[in-house]
Amino acid sequence: MKHVCATARSTGWISAPGRIACAVLSLSCLSISVAIAAASAPDPSPPAARTQQEFSVDALSVVKVRSKAVANARTSRTLGAQREGTGVVIDSEGLVLTIGYLIVEAETIELSTADGRAFPATVIGYDNTSGLGLLKALRPLPVKPVQFGQSAKIAEREMVLIVGFDGVAPAYVVSRRPFVGYWEYLLDEAIYTAPATVNWSGAALLSREGRLLGIGSLVVGDAMGTRTQVPGNLFVPIDLLKPVLGDLIATGRPSGKRRPWLGINSQEVQGNVIVTRVSPESPAEQASLKTGDIIIGLNGQAIKGQADFYGRLWSHGEAGVDIPLDVLRGGRVENVTVKSVDREQYLRPKPTY
Repeated sequence: MKHVCATARSTGWISAPGRIACAVLSLSCLSISVAIAAASAPDPSPPAARTQQEFSVDALSVVKVRSKAVANARTSRTLGAQREGTGVVIDSEGLVLTIGYLIVEAETIELSTADGRAFPATVIGYDNTSGLGLLKALRPLPVKPVQFGQSAKIAEREMVLIVGFDGVAPAYVVSRRPFVGYWEYLLDEAIYTAPATVNWSGAALLSREGRLLGIGSLVVGDAMGTRTQVPGNLFVPIDLLKPVLGDLIATGRPSGKRRPWLGINSQEVQGNVIVTRVSPESPAEQASLKTGDIIIGLNGQAIKGQADFYGRLWSHGEAGVDIPLDVLRGGRVENVTVKSVDREQYLRPKPTY
């Protein structure tokens, strides 16, 4: 097993700014280890063995996630057919939280602990709005669950630990602000940390008390804001899971209305929304939207950037509604109507026999 403090120092996980945090990393690790030990029953194993256990990623409730997509997965082109990242054990029944793109359209899931033991798992739920995914191990996991923190209370400049399946890295929260994704995705407030770390996909963002604050989603080049070039990581706040966790367990998805989805990637340039990719067989392709089209309005009203476009799109009606777009192409404005769908209807289901 890898010790988290040793891993942070000896691997390439800590960049030059991150080394400033090494002085307090041991205190952070110790705080988490004490919390874990306090919640555990007495362990009859030798002290050395207990120390190693407490300072492993297993002790921080993290497992490795490997998934293989179905043969005809629509997401294989962009996400790959085989995916690997981190999952966080959140209860004693084997529920594991991760980032959704690791498990969407998955046919098989395997979890593994730090000593290499493998455990089959299945997808329980996926929240397209937050991007979080939920798994369940099919055999008991020898990993204690993490306790949830309150991501709304985490402050800028606060020290945190980023725990991936291969180790841990110290970081600081450097901003709290919206995130606009090019794939029809928007977080009203994401957590940004720096310095940047590898193995962020599904990684646990932990407070110094060892409580879960968020799930790793992306590496970004502007962690401190769009006017800076500070590399870092983006985390989905854990508070977004709490209202929908019961629904994910019960039905596999949040209750309520389904957002309309078009099937485009886009880029914002000076407030203009430029189509950069059209998903094959998507509503956008069926409506003849093309790469290079510039979306300038929705339902006759001008849009002001991607966030405004998404807001108008999702407020126009439930999935299935017609979306009237004003599209600039070839120097002319054309009216293009896209019949939206629920994105989950577009994805390939796992085969059943």
